Amino acid sequence: MSVLIVIPARHASTRYPGKPLVELKGASGEARSLIRRSWDAATAVSGVDHVVVATEDERIRDHAQDFGAEVVMTSEKCRNGTERCAEAVKVLGVTPEIIVNFQGDAPLTPTWFVEDLVAGLRADPDADVATPVLRCTGRMRADLLADRKAGRVGGTTAVFGHDGQALYFSKEVIPYAADEFGPDDLSPVYHHVGVYAYRPGALNAYPQWSEGVLEKLEGLEQLRFLERGGKVLCVEVKSRGRQFWELNNPGDVSRLEAMMRAMGLD
Repeated sequence: MSVLIVIPARHASTRYPGKPLVELKGASGEARSLIRRSWDAATAVSGVDHVVVATEDERIRDHAQDFGAEVVMTSEKCRNGTERCAEAVKVLGVTPEIIVNFQGDAPLTPTWFVEDLVAGLRADPDADVATPVLRCTGRMRADLLADRKAGRVGGTTAVFGHDGQALYFSKEVIPYAADEFGPDDLSPVYHHVGVYAYRPGALNAYPQWSEGVLEKLEGLEQLRFLERGGKVLCVEVKSRGRQFWELNNPGDVSRLEAMMRAMGLD
């Protein structure tokens, strides 16, 4: 097997319990669950051999199986999606070349984000993990800043070196910039797209490490790799006119639905 996509879907979310089963209405008004939309997005990616949903919850399992998804049951003890992916791979008993963690709360993730991500990891043999970053327009940056000002944990931002190696990820809007940017102007802020591509060795090692200090403070699983000296490659992706946002809070439902209407996505 070359590429395996795992969609981790946890019912007991701290910020939004039951989030994978929340319904979103597309442009036509049809309502589909978040996990169904994430499954549809993941299975549309080219060059993938296998897609599974990994969950700890029977309600998610039953719902996913109803729409035809393959489901792997994982432990309630998994602390984040990366640990759930690692356990799912063990349950499946496979060793793919690359494992992709396709977040179950990002149904607007375009196929080329994942395709470019896999290509980026293959092109850099020194990287343990790769993850996409999207350069923010002034409008996107303003939305991130508005969430923080309102006390909401919204999107994550990333900073990286000239070689693409991640320096840090944060739920704060970094880097700081005193300048204002027009709605369609490019800003120096990069929105971290919550998808990961792992090499098997890095993914297998991850659950054996204790939770890192920065990981715990930020609530960002990828920081465990950085704290252990791993190389996390940031792969810049292009929006190609597509809007992107994750479902982090209940208020994001209406935002995603508005984006789907604007893009004509069912």
